Amino acid sequence: QVQLVESGGGLVQAGGSLRLSCAASGRTFSTYAMGWFRQAPGKEREFVAAITWSGGSTLYADAVKGRFTISKNVQNTVYLQMNSLKPEDTAVYYCAAQNSAIVTMTRYSMEYAYWGQGTQVTVSS
Repeated sequence: QVQLVESGGGLVQAGGSLRLSCAASGRTFSTYAMGWFRQAPGKEREFVAAITWSGGSTLYADAVKGRFTISKNVQNTVYLQMNSLKPEDTAVYYCAAQNSAIVTMTRYSMEYAYWGQGTQVTVSS
């Protein structure tokens, strides 16, 4: 089992920045990669970014490339630095850990086995 706890959401004006954190515990060694997803009201959950557990590789959705940065520290915390925020970035953001059977980094939510509770990000115009 992997436990994930997100923090860092909030209300920010367009053009501003926020940093989300995801503290991972439990059998973290069993996961190949960690990801961030988001879900806006009335929309499906969508991929935002992912990072391998080693921190050596990253993957981004086109909508956030160049504005968001995913990173990880040695204390098993995964971050999502979000800059130049837009109103369309408003959503609940979820941290997730890949199913241990998946040994490549993926953007597909069905291949993530563990999820945090989510943190709200609201960007005002």
